[in-house]
Amino acid sequence: MNMNKMKMKGDWNIAKGKLKQRWAKLTDDDLRYQEGMEYELIGRIQKRTGETQEAVEKAVEDAFSE
Repeated sequence: MNMNKMKMKGDWNIAKGKLKQRWAKLTDDDLRYQEGMEYELIGRIQKRTGETQEAVEKAVEDAFSE
């Protein structure tokens, strides 16, 4: 994931809402973000949704760019 870490941290609440809209089954615990733990976040979303890693990464990136 190539996102700027500061941008990810600053826009996380907005992005989290967009991800919950896409996958209503995601919980706040699934979307817990800690700096440096991006791949763990992707893994939690992937496990909950059954999506591929690539699809989840794209959805997260899209949530920040919209």
